[in-house]
Amino acid sequence: MMREDVRGELSLKEFAQSVNLSVWRLCHIFKSDVGMPPIRYLRLLRMERAKTLLESSFLSVKEIAFQVGLNDESHFVRDFKSTYGYSPALYRSRFRSNGAEEQHNANGNGNGEGEPSKLRKQLIRIAKQSVLPSLQIMVCVFSYLN
Repeated sequence: MMREDVRGELSLKEFAQSVNLSVWRLCHIFKSDVGMPPIRYLRLLRMERAKTLLESSFLSVKEIAFQVGLNDESHFVRDFKSTYGYSPALYRSRFRSNGAEEQHNANGNGNGEGEPSKLRKQLIRIAKQSVLPSLQIMVCVFSYLN
């Protein structure tokens, strides 16, 4: 549910109803399974989506912020920098300058794929350990897409 639409505002009430739990119980289980509250997890999903858009599109930073559900560009830049250590613009320029070299190295390993990002690996590990049905479905969908 969260991964399907990172642009939407997270309604904990709707999320809890979708898995037939109270809001308090959902937050408690989610935090114990995932290691962070649902809102923080959504922020990480948004930053992962933003990173993908920075790598694969020519959208402006402001447009990417809107695409991931953040209407305030300054908050988006702050969150992105706290997650990845670089501002979105700097990340994009570094990715593009290193992209050709990394693409060449990734294709040279025989399987044609690069290493998944550290954040992506962490999200997959967390979701696989979860007992929440919606997270398990997201893992299946995410695994299928990769």
